[in-house]
Amino acid sequence: MELLYRSTRSDQRRVRASEAILKGLAEDGGLFVPESVPVLDRSLRELSGMSYQDTAYEVMKLFLTDFTEEELRGCIERAYDSKFDTGVIAPLHYADGAYFLELYHGATIAFKDMALSILPHLMTTAARKNHVTDEIVILTATSGDTGKAALAGFAGVPGTKIIVFYPKDGVSSIQEKQMVTQKGDNAWVVGIRGNFDDAQNGVKEIFGDTYLADVMRQAGLRFSSANSINIGRLVPQIVYYVYACAKLLKAGRIEDGQTVNVVVPTGNFGNILAAYYAKLAGAPIGKLICASNENKVLYDFFQTGDYDRNREFILTASPSMDILISSNLERLIYRIAGNDPVRTAGLMKDLAEKGTYTITPEMKERLADFAGGYATQERAALVIRRLYEQDRYVIDPHTAVAAAVYEDYRAASGDDAACVIASTASPYKFPRSVMEAMGEACGGMADFDLIERLSELSRTPVPRAIEEIRTAPVLHTRVCGRDEMKKAVEEILGLS
Repeated sequence: MELLYRSTRSDQRRVRASEAILKGLAEDGGLFVPESVPVLDRSLRELSGMSYQDTAYEVMKLFLTDFTEEELRGCIERAYDSKFDTGVIAPLHYADGAYFLELYHGATIAFKDMALSILPHLMTTAARKNHVTDEIVILTATSGDTGKAALAGFAGVPGTKIIVFYPKDGVSSIQEKQMVTQKGDNAWVVGIRGNFDDAQNGVKEIFGDTYLADVMRQAGLRFSSANSINIGRLVPQIVYYVYACAKLLKAGRIEDGQTVNVVVPTGNFGNILAAYYAKLAGAPIGKLICASNENKVLYDFFQTGDYDRNREFILTASPSMDILISSNLERLIYRIAGNDPVRTAGLMKDLAEKGTYTITPEMKERLADFAGGYATQERAALVIRRLYEQDRYVIDPHTAVAAAVYEDYRAASGDDAACVIASTASPYKFPRSVMEAMGEACGGMADFDLIERLSELSRTPVPRAIEEIRTAPVLHTRVCGRDEMKKAVEEILGLS
């Protein structure tokens, strides 16, 4: 049976999965959601014996029903290949009473690779299926990792262009170097004078500009998104939560009928939403624990039912979580509102105009699957040091926030169910923060010298992604203001 997608904000026509992937964002500004969440048709025991690639097919076939088996398996095989430094793709590492799901073994050493390595293949396949001849322009805002992963995925892909906006002073030096050294005649990187929310809002405004859309059509171009607002990003992320549960069952870490708690360091809410969809699809997931840093807008929301972005924006050592507008939360709001697009649109209008909204008590009751927590930079640093000294296991600042929040959750709740912590980035992406947390004197050492020292201490090789940018030339130097983003796009595409 074909699964169709609809907007969170209106009862406009339903679209097939391939159409939703191509569009990225619905015409009314809403996000595409499946009309119903399909249920796994393989038992966890059956899945436990499968490779990552086969698990991906079993999960994704349920959500992307207009892709043939040949098309979908082809996309999966091209995505999850030697770009990853382990054939397991997403290994589990046990430390400090939890299972760290390492999602950073791809080309750019961050969890975004798990979805962005397959999205270009899904998108170009979707274009063929829908007889699209326009060139697809991927327009993306990044808080650090999405940008490079999207660039790596789309650079050189025929029929596509990609433009990435990032906050010039809001990412780590390694994250920036990864982006500004990106090769490819179809790739552009633009720093903005502002934060991630400025970049994300600017991209959304460009998507909603009907005049620009007409100009694009006349030029044979169309926008799409590689951000987690694209359902083609979200569906591949569901896979690794199902895979983790299956592997825990295979290893005897859980028994049939037992559940697994999941902790996710969260900014834009896409990664934890994927875990929620995995639970709805039948994965044995118990509590979904949303971990925030000092920008704890999500923690406050889960505590009070009030979403309020009107607060100080704090730059932290976990920049991918430095977000005050969590776009994917809209998909959860839609669900707890009883799949009511009118109510959802009203709340999103309040957020855009007032910077805040409040859900009803009934909606808040439907958040029982979730728990929220937050950790300061200082607390996260202590966790990094403890895991290193205790287990000789090194984690990055985002994962450390999640580990700290899990520690608090377990102490407060007494819940001792098996727990998976989404480990979202390699510590090599944040060498200075990690080394300082470990108690190493960094002084005036350059980041690449710190990387060598980190390799010695952790007894792990420097990832290929880091070696590749060590001496790579800077190819992208464009910087613009928040209000100049549309002009930059027009200039890049030759529309002005």
